[in-house]
Amino acid sequence: MAEVRYEGASRIYPGTEIPAVNSLDLHITDGELLVLVGPSGSGKSTALRMLAGLETVNEGSVFINDVDVTLKPPQDRDIAMVFQNYALYPSMTVAQNMGFALKQAKVPKAKRDEQVREAARILDLTEYLDRKPKNLSGGQRQRVAMGRAIVRSPQVFLMDEPLSNLDAKLRVQTRTELSDLQARLGVTTVYVTHDQVEAMTMGHRVAVLKDGKLQQVDRPRTLYGKPVNRFVAGFIGSPAMNILDVDRVDGGLSLGGLTVPLAADDSEALAETAGSTFGLGVRPEHLTFGDEGLAGTVTVVEELGSESFVHVHVDHQGETTTLVVRSTGETAIARGDQVKVAFTGATHVFAPDGSRVGPLV
Repeated sequence: MAEVRYEGASRIYPGTEIPAVNSLDLHITDGELLVLVGPSGSGKSTALRMLAGLETVNEGSVFINDVDVTLKPPQDRDIAMVFQNYALYPSMTVAQNMGFALKQAKVPKAKRDEQVREAARILDLTEYLDRKPKNLSGGQRQRVAMGRAIVRSPQVFLMDEPLSNLDAKLRVQTRTELSDLQARLGVTTVYVTHDQVEAMTMGHRVAVLKDGKLQQVDRPRTLYGKPVNRFVAGFIGSPAMNILDVDRVDGGLSLGGLTVPLAADDSEALAETAGSTFGLGVRPEHLTFGDEGLAGTVTVVEELGSESFVHVHVDHQGETTTLVVRSTGETAIARGDQVKVAFTGATHVFAPDGSRVGPLV
């Protein structure tokens, strides 16, 4: 069990001036599953490798349980990593793969076998202990990689996109199993993914990175409902939030000639914010079709069974732009239909610099 802290931690690769991770300040509590998420090149994997000791920390410090591990080698940090490519030895059985690190540490065979059997029981791998990796499915191989980490009883699990090699159905199943396993073991876990749906469904908290800088860290629901800036708003959520550049007018903001009403707190904050052009964001579930609203033409209907996402072209500031509206799974709307889109829920306003306008709580 452990707490993890990054204090002003930066990684600057040789030959570059821009840090891959830039002054990261992040506190991960004991037993927490924290997800690092962001687009490619955001620094999430580098941050994980800094904690593992696989990347040099050029500035700042990294702590595990108040112990400064910044300069400690990986083997002295009491961590276990799970990678996306499993990294299993093909010539070894499942049991041998899971117990390899214990064998290297000269743990007695009886004790080693006991720990391997217990990990196999937890991961439902007991019947596969004598098999080779080539005789396992992708999900089973990933569980073996997890078992190899579990038998070591580390203070911290580090997982670098462990599900990215699995097919879509197996990925959903395995992420549920991982979440349940982490909750039962109670081991502090730092999990890296580029998949924001994976991040939102697994993380106790989610840290969003962009260009090496931490943008926001909070519970998934807070990230979704109160994004701190335009980047987080557009990155978190599937499908993404509709965000358009709009002009300030009396009574609110203008979208396609329609004045969009704002919450009282947002209106007050907008009045105190300099600028004439702002970002207006609205989630697809906060738009609907009706007799009044913004006129547009349906271009795509994505039918997902329980719900549909309708793409509507609307005229805004002399150009055509797209709004995505969530509708029911039995919608009668089809491509080419003329519709009107109305606002029914929360809107989000972003200043010219991308920061959120209005309260965060």
